[in-house]
Amino acid sequence: MKERFDYLVVGAGIIGLATAHCLQRRKPGATIAILDKESTVAAHQSGHNSGVIHAGVYYSPGSLKAKFCRAGVRATIEFCKRFDIPYRQCGKLIVAVDNVELTRLRDLGERARTNGLNCEELDETAIRKLEPNIAGLAALRIADTGIVDYSGLCERLAQLVEGAGGELMLKARVEAIVESANDVLLETERGPVRGRYLVVCAGLQADRLAKMAGLQVDFSIVPFRGDYYRLPKTRSDLVSTLVYPVPDPRLPFLGVHLTLTTEGYITVGPTAMLALARERYSKWAVNIRDMTEALAYGGTWRLLSHFPRAGIHEFLHAIFRRSYLKAAQRYCPVLEIEDLNHHECGVRAQAVTSSGVMVHDFLLERTARSVHVCNAPSPAATSAFPIADSIVESIEV
Repeated sequence: MKERFDYLVVGAGIIGLATAHCLQRRKPGATIAILDKESTVAAHQSGHNSGVIHAGVYYSPGSLKAKFCRAGVRATIEFCKRFDIPYRQCGKLIVAVDNVELTRLRDLGERARTNGLNCEELDETAIRKLEPNIAGLAALRIADTGIVDYSGLCERLAQLVEGAGGELMLKARVEAIVESANDVLLETERGPVRGRYLVVCAGLQADRLAKMAGLQVDFSIVPFRGDYYRLPKTRSDLVSTLVYPVPDPRLPFLGVHLTLTTEGYITVGPTAMLALARERYSKWAVNIRDMTEALAYGGTWRLLSHFPRAGIHEFLHAIFRRSYLKAAQRYCPVLEIEDLNHHECGVRAQAVTSSGVMVHDFLLERTARSVHVCNAPSPAATSAFPIADSIVESIEV
């Protein structure tokens, strides 16, 4: 194993792989290694998400989320076309079912237009014409939203990086980070590796690696489990577009929605429950270290205290399928309890400050010879290519 490189990238998820790919394009001839503790790429968030190419409806105008998402849609689709990655721009409906949601929907439409999106307003009749199984008073139709195979996209990125001379080091857990004036030393389970510069895209382990590098950070990664159900094959034509409820702007999650997949089935979800394991995907998985850290962190309890009612609802959704079903039936009344079949859950890495505030935008922290992606919330997968460009630009500066 080679022991010295120009650039080291920790994390073989979509952001780490896109960053390595961007470095190769901008710095031909540079030696690059990607390290990951797992045996495959996209082992965690990049391979356990909804597969949605987000258009940028919800994000505050002028935020990095809004900026990166719009650029990310174009870059993701361009990459898929070029390398034959399965994707489809099937569009998305955001459906209001009561007067409170109608007001929120109008506000959401204004935000979408400010963010440069083409959104069509539909009344009740138009909703039924487009999606006969969906009921609502009004809806926004966002044509740019799509679906993609993110795992396949990551595998193709890894092939491109290796094909251009990069080294992919799997099963290489980072155990220590030592930065000097001239380079950065990583002690890994496969031995020491040095690089002139380090980029850390560690997702669910972002806080731990930042602290390992000596950064003084006021956040911790609090994991949230998203439970999904899969509809049976007989329901694969239930809708032709993604269908979302109108989100409550006071809450950080988007609610239970219907999502098409490139494999041809439809999922319903997710919930948003505090997870007791960062990187396990069964419903009640527990990791003692992860659970202890989450429950011992004051920011976790302060965050949960901000949303007591929502927390109770999410708990009921997680425990009772009928509670989950009721949330989906508000806009899709034809669903039945027998339609909710098991599907693997996902875990979202959410940076939370010690005061209990969610970090909503992308967060990068730097040392003289490293940059750490400390928070990359949704739409991080959609935005991976512009995020990578931004990281590389910061290195060049």
